[in-house]
Amino acid sequence: MKDENKVWTGGCLCGARRYEFQGDPPHSGYCHCNMCKRATGGAFAVLVQARRDKLRWTKANPGVYRSSPIATRGFCPKCGSPLFLQYDNDDLIRIAAGSLDRPGDVQPAGHYGVESRVPWADIGAGLPEEDTKEKF
Repeated sequence: MKDENKVWTGGCLCGARRYEFQGDPPHSGYCHCNMCKRATGGAFAVLVQARRDKLRWTKANPGVYRSSPIATRGFCPKCGSPLFLQYDNDDLIRIAAGSLDRPGDVQPAGHYGVESRVPWADIGAGLPEEDTKEKF
C-alpha cells in the first residue's frame, strides 16, 4: 500500500550527515555496474529512488564527487559512507539503501548492470534484469 506521507530517514556511519524524505520510494533495486561496485566497495549496490525535491539534509550537507560525465555521488567526508547517486538533470535521487535507518522496509524490485554481476552474488532470483545503458 502506498503511503505518500511516510517519512524515511537515514545517514552516514558516524552520524555527521543525516537526511529525510517523504513518500514511498517509487523503486529500489540492485545495481551491479562496475561504478557502483567501486563506489560502495561491495559486489553490488542497493539503491532506493526518491524524488530529489522531497529529500532534505537535516544534519550537514554531504560531500559530492563527480563520478562520471553524467552523474555525481554523495558521501560523508568524515567517515566516507556512500549516501547517494544523482544523475544530471534527473528529478530522482538514488539513496544508498544501507544508509536508511530502516533498510528492511524497502524491497528491491530488479537488477541493473547485470553484465557486470559477480557470479557468486546470488540474490534477488527471478527479478527483472537489465544491462548497463551508459558506457564510458
